[in-house]
Amino acid sequence: MLIWIPVDGNDKKHSKVTTVANLKQWALIDFDEGEVKSTRFYATHEDFGEWVDFVILANKFEPYIEYMNEGMVVLCVREEETIEEIIEAFKFKELDEVGL
Repeated sequence: MLIWIPVDGNDKKHSKVTTVANLKQWALIDFDEGEVKSTRFYATHEDFGEWVDFVILANKFEPYIEYMNEGMVVLCVREEETIEEIIEAFKFKELDEVGL
């Protein structure tokens, strides 16, 4: 499955989640069988033309309707910051669903 995360840079280890308004890159995580298969970075989420399953935002006050209209499940972090922390929380269903 594919997951979008708005981040403040393009470093897999050190980039942190940020608001959509302040993002530098979108991290696209290919997550399968409980592990990250790849991490790619894009300037906009429109640059990737395939189906994406999830978007993980910095908070529940982010604009999320656009992503829901595209068929994505919208989640937000609690206290996680880095991509690694967010994916770990995703694995254990520790992220909050937005829009419910």
